[in-house]
Amino acid sequence: MRATVRALLTLWLLVAGAALARAETIVFTDVNVVPMDGERVIPRTTVIVTDGVISSIGIKAKLPAGTPVIDGKGAWLFPGLADMHNHVTSREDLSLLLANGVTTMLNMGEATNSFAGRTRIAVNEGKVPGPQIFTALAVDGDPQYGHLVIERAEDARAIVGIAKANGYSFIKAYTNLSAEAFAALADEAKAQRIGVVGHNVKAVGLARQLAAGQAMVAHIEEFFYGVFPEPPADDQQAPPADARIADAIALVKAHGAFVTSDLFNYRTIAAQFGKPEVVKAYLAAPEARYLSPADRIGWAQSGYQKKAIDLSRRVAFEARFVKTMADAGVPLITGGDAPTIPGQVPGFALHGEIDAMLEAGLTPWQALSAATRTPGEFIAKTVPGAAKFGVVAPGYRADLLLVAENPLERPATLRTPLGVMAGARWFDAAALNAMLAEVAAKRVVP
Repeated sequence: MRATVRALLTLWLLVAGAALARAETIVFTDVNVVPMDGERVIPRTTVIVTDGVISSIGIKAKLPAGTPVIDGKGAWLFPGLADMHNHVTSREDLSLLLANGVTTMLNMGEATNSFAGRTRIAVNEGKVPGPQIFTALAVDGDPQYGHLVIERAEDARAIVGIAKANGYSFIKAYTNLSAEAFAALADEAKAQRIGVVGHNVKAVGLARQLAAGQAMVAHIEEFFYGVFPEPPADDQQAPPADARIADAIALVKAHGAFVTSDLFNYRTIAAQFGKPEVVKAYLAAPEARYLSPADRIGWAQSGYQKKAIDLSRRVAFEARFVKTMADAGVPLITGGDAPTIPGQVPGFALHGEIDAMLEAGLTPWQALSAATRTPGEFIAKTVPGAAKFGVVAPGYRADLLLVAENPLERPATLRTPLGVMAGARWFDAAALNAMLAEVAAKRVVP
């Protein structure tokens, strides 16, 4: 018996030793770390990454010869960005996200089976370059918006198990679900520990949805439909009174829910209503060269430009709403709708959202928290067993951006990273530029 135990112990030590020998270590030296665990900077220090996880900060360990060392030369090390609402489904669009410093994404519906399964697994295992992928399965009560239709409570319960078996982290509730179906979804999701996110469900309302456990509101504008009073019949695009903002904030905070700030998305939509020339301008923008042919066609044929609606007052209200939420401590996360909405190119749109938040009066700390730290908190709360991310600290996923300036002083520096680390891989600026060039070459317009 003792001989058997000794043999097993020896085997375990051999396996453990082999694992240690295979450990991939990368060292960042002379970097100013902006950890985003507080509004602070750790100056001119060393960060060691092992197997894609931050193992230490400020410790100069003796490392094996040949260990890759990245000399920061006084540059700034920052957490990777998170796009918590997109509809990316291709490897080319994953490259666009990564080249823009996005190291985590949440596909919020209509992912292809192969993307939700095979591609997601390959990327998350570090076999294919791209941001860490989370997915939500969108369900609705009718086929109006093209989502999977769930009519009965028993079907709603069944779809939760199917989603979980296929690697989805969330169920996305859409507008036309019945109250019965939503209640069953929320109940079963809680039992199976899968998150519910999404829109205002007309038959339920956001107050009841959040009370039932919905963890995230997918758009700021959902509050127009599910919390704020109906606008006057003779002025359907009138914004709510600012005095109503406090009630909405109290509702969100009472349930510990997260809210996706999509100021850039809503502003981009509003600008093109009844204005085909705006869509043409979107298609002529420099970043549009990275669009897929299908998305170019989709943008050109978008229905927004065919009906004249003035949303300018609501756009202005949303800016005030988001600023007030940020000041009140509502957990905001960044997202949009790229690439399905004209004007939203994957990766580039995330920077558009950060800019829009800053223009709304948020501080750099508030806006950048919504793109890093708070998405990490959201996933930690809603996805059991998910690796920690969003902060530069030991034990966290090494999703890292190296940039030339302090992002808390100049957020625009994030648009041009000197390098990105994701999936335990380091991509320097030349590699990121090559990614963009390859996507543009594949999608060149004849």
